[in-house]
Amino acid sequence: MIVEKIEPLLAEKFSEPDFADCFLVDTTFEQATRHLEIFIDSDSGMDFTKCQKISRYLEKFIDEGGWLGESYVLEVSSPGIERPIKFHRQYNRNIGRTLTIELKEGEPREGILRIVNPESIVLESEIKFKEGKRNKKETIQTIIPFEHIVKAVVKITF
Repeated sequence: MIVEKIEPLLAEKFSEPDFADCFLVDTTFEQATRHLEIFIDSDSGMDFTKCQKISRYLEKFIDEGGWLGESYVLEVSSPGIERPIKFHRQYNRNIGRTLTIELKEGEPREGILRIVNPESIVLESEIKFKEGKRNKKETIQTIIPFEHIVKAVVKITF
């Protein structure tokens, strides 16, 4: 399968100094349309130039090997804000952003990512409550172990 051929090539590319902080997040391949999507992230941030260089690097192997025939679509991009966070190192880049967290058990959580520890994250959120006739707000911090997280997505706020 194409994905098994691509992954070692990317590992080789990521050993180069200009791409050393890059890592593969996900790949998708639609056989019927020959559409290959590769999502790559970087600790320093992905930009168009990095994606373009990786795309050209992969195209060379795909074309020379005839892996996808003459007509195919290859897209190399960063995962985008709407895709779930998959790796611990992605959380660090999202400190200060609002996350929606789906947990293995219990209600979903939403809050601002404040701290990333080796085994957990800290989300900060406001709770509203009544004290007598007054509405009050309190800021709380919740520690969520990575092992309890099913899915984490950055929430786009305006």
